Order: sequence, then structure tokens, then C-alpha cells
Amino acid sequence: MTVTDDEARTLRLTRYIAASPEKVYRAWTDADVLKRWFAPKPYETTHAELDVRPGGSNLIVMRGPEGPDIPNRGVYLDVQPNRRLVVTDAFTGAWRPSARAFMLLDLTFEPEGEGTRYTAIVSHWSAEDRAAHEAMGFDAGWGMATDQLEEVVATL
Repeated sequence: MTVTDDEARTLRLTRYIAASPEKVYRAWTDADVLKRWFAPKPYETTHAELDVRPGGSNLIVMRGPEGPDIPNRGVYLDVQPNRRLVVTDAFTGAWRPSARAFMLLDLTFEPEGEGTRYTAIVSHWSAEDRAAHEAMGFDAGWGMATDQLEEVVATL
């Protein structure tokens, strides 16, 4: 089997969530809600600023048990309320390039029955960046964060 360049640079998570697309989207776009689930335990999200509009920026700060703060900045490229969010760390805000681009995140929230088919496609600038993200624990970390997302949206 031949692996395409896109496949070599992409990680993916998809899951059915028993909540409406509106609730799952809100969990990504309401800073107070996002802070409740975003970082996989024992990490926590200590700060979130979200200007959810094309060209708007975000700042999400995570902290591990021993610290230090891990700031993540990005810019929204596409915003389709309750359907899709595309964000990248290639920019830090107002179209200012970041010191080092790592990924593009494409989130979709598709209605499925009484819930949502939630898909996160993470495209990296290189196969090496993808491998590094996978080695950092993408599957476990994003899986755990998605478990936490499910718990939070059940309370909305």
C-alpha cells in the first residue's frame, strides 16, 4: 500500500458523541466550557481566550502537574457555527506568523441520529512533525480529552 503525503502528515480522531452538534461546538467556542475539558488529566487548562471568527485568534494555556504553563496560540481560518472549525498555529494573531508552525486542526460536528459525529483532523507541516505529535501521545491525549468533552457536553 502506498501512503500519500497527506496521510503521512495527518492524525485523525473520530467519535460519536451523544450530544447535539450545537453543544459540541459550544464546548470548543465558549472559553469557560473549553477550560473544563480541553487538557487531558492530569493537565488542566488554566486560561482560554477565544475570538471565534475567521481571522480571530485564540490563546489556550495548559499546565501539567509540575508546571510550567504551555501556551498554545492560533488563528481561526474557517468558522461554520455548529458544523466546522479550522484553526492553525501557523499564525499567532492578526496574520502574524508564528515562530514555528506545527499543525492545522480541522474539526467537524456532523449530526448523526440524536448526537454528533465528531471528527478532528490534525494536519502537520511535515511527516516528522506528525511523528513527534504521535510520540507525544496524540491518541491517548486526544482520546482522553474527548472523553472529558463528552462528560462536559452531557451537562450543558
